[in-house]
Amino acid sequence: MNFLIEGIKVGFILCFLLGPIFFTLIQTGVEQGFRAGATVGLGIWMGDLLYMLAIYWGVSQIRKLIEWENFSVVFGSIGGVILVAFGLGTLLIQPTNLYLSSKETQRRSSYFSLWLKGFLINGFNPFAVFFWFGIMTTFVIKQNLDTHDATWFFAGIIGVVILTDLLKILMAKKIRKILKPIHLIWVRKVTGIALIIFGVVLIIRVLVQQPG
Repeated sequence: MNFLIEGIKVGFILCFLLGPIFFTLIQTGVEQGFRAGATVGLGIWMGDLLYMLAIYWGVSQIRKLIEWENFSVVFGSIGGVILVAFGLGTLLIQPTNLYLSSKETQRRSSYFSLWLKGFLINGFNPFAVFFWFGIMTTFVIKQNLDTHDATWFFAGIIGVVILTDLLKILMAKKIRKILKPIHLIWVRKVTGIALIIFGVVLIIRVLVQQPG
């Protein structure tokens, strides 16, 4: 049970980070409702789960991948381009349901495209790889956790992440009731600009850090 509590602590640290995931969840929840936002969240959580499993069962192989000199450049560039692409799409494409009332808000994207959006934004984020690898090496391996204890630890992390993400989406849906169309447009613009900035910064960072 102590490892569950430790995982919950790490999860709460994660939930307060303002990154592309936060803006994406809020924008989707405001524009398309709770189910659409939760579907994006499902793609994000699945990416985290796959990273946890992959790193836990293949630490040595993941270490080799991370230590590959071009890992950050290749992975970071792909992730940056994905963020910029979603950001531009958010800025340039204005959905018609922005002018519907809060009760009439409709999901305009397929569940698969929503899931894929969340999965790609999180899946091609090299910092997610470094984070989970860091957690694995500094906590799980260092304390020599067995499978049972590690399961409780990661359950605490992912449980808090899922719960807080759902609360963010629910909050976004509630906010929709007091927002006018012009406010929704600004939410979309802020999200698009934020995604582009995160993407550009990510690309610049990995290129600047490239050896030689």
